Amino acid sequence: MDSHGPLMLLAVDPSDRGSQRCRLGPGLMSALGLSLGSPLLVHVPGGSCLCTAWPRSDLAEGFLQMDRKCFTPGLMISPLPPRLNIEAAQLTPLPCPKLRGVKVTVVVQTVGFKKHTNLHIVHELVKDMLRGVTVHKDFVTSLEHFDIDIKYAVVDGINPDSATAGMITPKTSVEISNIQTVRHFRSQLQDQQTIPLGGLEEVTASLKEMLQLPLLYPRILGSVGVTCPRGMLLVGPPGVGKTQLVQKVVGEVGASLVPVRGPELVGSRPGESEAALRAVFEHARSAAEDGPCVLFLDELDSLFPRRTASSAPENRLVAQLLTLMDGIDQSDRFLVVGATNRPDSLDPALRRPGRFDKEVIIGVPTLTQRLAILKVLFDKIPVCPTVNLAELAQRTTGYVGADLNALCREAIMHAVRENAKGSAEQKVVMRHFEEALKVVSPSCLRSSLGRTDLPRVLWEHIGGLDEVKLKLKQSIEWPMKHPEAFVRLGLSRPRGVLLFGPPGCAKTTLVKAAATSSSCAFLSVSSADLYSSYVGDSEAALAQLFRQARACAPSILFLDEIDSLIGSRSTHETQNSVQTRLLSVLLNEMDGIGVKTTERRGAEKTLQAEGMTKSGAQEELEWEEVCNKDVMVVAATNRPDCLDSALLRPGRMDHIIYVPPPDQQARLSILRVCTKRMPICADVSLEELAEKTELYSGADLENLCKEAALLALLEENMKASTIKRAHFLDSLSNMRPSLTAQQIQAYLTTPR
Repeated sequence: MDSHGPLMLLAVDPSDRGSQRCRLGPGLMSALGLSLGSPLLVHVPGGSCLCTAWPRSDLAEGFLQMDRKCFTPGLMISPLPPRLNIEAAQLTPLPCPKLRGVKVTVVVQTVGFKKHTNLHIVHELVKDMLRGVTVHKDFVTSLEHFDIDIKYAVVDGINPDSATAGMITPKTSVEISNIQTVRHFRSQLQDQQTIPLGGLEEVTASLKEMLQLPLLYPRILGSVGVTCPRGMLLVGPPGVGKTQLVQKVVGEVGASLVPVRGPELVGSRPGESEAALRAVFEHARSAAEDGPCVLFLDELDSLFPRRTASSAPENRLVAQLLTLMDGIDQSDRFLVVGATNRPDSLDPALRRPGRFDKEVIIGVPTLTQRLAILKVLFDKIPVCPTVNLAELAQRTTGYVGADLNALCREAIMHAVRENAKGSAEQKVVMRHFEEALKVVSPSCLRSSLGRTDLPRVLWEHIGGLDEVKLKLKQSIEWPMKHPEAFVRLGLSRPRGVLLFGPPGCAKTTLVKAAATSSSCAFLSVSSADLYSSYVGDSEAALAQLFRQARACAPSILFLDEIDSLIGSRSTHETQNSVQTRLLSVLLNEMDGIGVKTTERRGAEKTLQAEGMTKSGAQEELEWEEVCNKDVMVVAATNRPDCLDSALLRPGRMDHIIYVPPPDQQARLSILRVCTKRMPICADVSLEELAEKTELYSGADLENLCKEAALLALLEENMKASTIKRAHFLDSLSNMRPSLTAQQIQAYLTTPR
């Protein structure tokens, strides 16, 4: 058999249509051990066909013609490509004994034939048409050449059970298990082709249960006096997978899907949109006569917004939908499923029981869900085994399924560009994902008020302040990286951290270093971003900022110069100022009062009970997921006396850290960091400079080094190659420290 080359697939001869014959050369038939009429299983791209072997009339080798009478269901929606070559190894002889019985699903052309044709007549017709046909379990048998309304028969089971294929004889009993229309059958096949979804297993199970009960078991619900739900609302941010989830679950349940999108309904003339909506419901009602059906209304908020006092066209469309949903009868076996990312924009009348009875919230994926999504995506791309999947899941906080898909696509593009330049690397490695992370950001932050391009700042980039660094690590980094240790000792994660100290002492830089080491999302906001001339806009912007920070938790929300944002209520300013209202919003958000139900992230998780065991990596991920669901508020100020006492209490700003001016040893460390990339002369003594810069802040010392470099360029007419001691001393003589002893003394009293 190996000596035979590939076979060219040709069109079936017209005389062989409906005969189930497979024409091939006699030499190949002999090599395969086939006799005239022997069953032969032909494997092709997308499925298989069961045929009976017959020699070609011209006895030519190297060609294959087959009548696709019995084939796998997938070949109905993905036809064979032209000029297909089939290897001899793809031809498998198959034993087919005579069958005692067969159970089939009959697929007919029209609903009218299904409703008005006697079942006994259908049974006799199917039994007669299948006589002499070799069938395979779970294969489709085409009956189109008989030119009647019965088009296909799907083999659900055969007797004896030990066989996978066999021949139907006049003595074979034929049982009809179900009758479907071609439209419903094709719709089911297309729904089964949806891509796998990762991280939505719990939501899928819940949604499937809601769909199965009213669609497949309406009589059981009616017998116990429970009415079937008429509608279901999916709520979640864009890109989380609402549409694909519906397609997947509908296919698994075995229902047909009638999708509706906004532009399909909106008409230019009065009454046209309402007529289109009525036609859609009538279409779903007729499709439900074939079997269970789901009417899917995507982007529901754009079609049916909250009604206003004006006579807008949307008001009439909302009223029409309410009327149609109230008119759904128990005999109508279809369910209305809507999807939206703006549930508050919907008309309240839609969200009451009896219309959209159930609301399923699909939140931003959690850590373990992102890990599951990445596993599904990695199955399709050539990823190097060295790629750390868990690390990638941790670094993609706030990413939804669409974002992760875009991240993988961008990483593949980086790998392709390297291959085009002659690189020997053929797989996607971690380096490609790190480059993609710089380009692809989470969609929830793309229009965010506080989105900040965080530079990569390491602890080593900050000279001195070792005690402050340790306190910041304890407050920010430890709870995120070691949550199990905090829970073991009964410690709760701090909600807020306040840094206070003189200006120029690296408060902002310290926060950036903490965010870099924690690998979490970083948002920053100033008074210019929040303040508005309209009453209520500033408070709404701050609440929206917290919502976006919670969507990508664990995250750090940095409020720099917080004294200019909110101030204190104890001052003599008006009690209804914008600062007072912003303070009220900030206190509520930090206490968790502003969290809405629709902000739920993934599914509800609980910590494992003692005694249950899991793998170490998985258990660590679950600890991080459960313990880091909140936003860490980090604030910085050089005027702590201006802050309200309610903000400074434990439970809000749990840790208040004083960032002191650098002492002599810290100044030496800062000078070493600042001159690390400068070509300083050997006569420069950093110890001497550290001793002479009493009351200099970190910013002052950085400016001292810059001024010395500029003096060197000025003195040597832009040709300087090193910076000498004289340049530093001249720069020092022209500068004054920005701090005073009285100013530092004022900070020594803790504001709480």
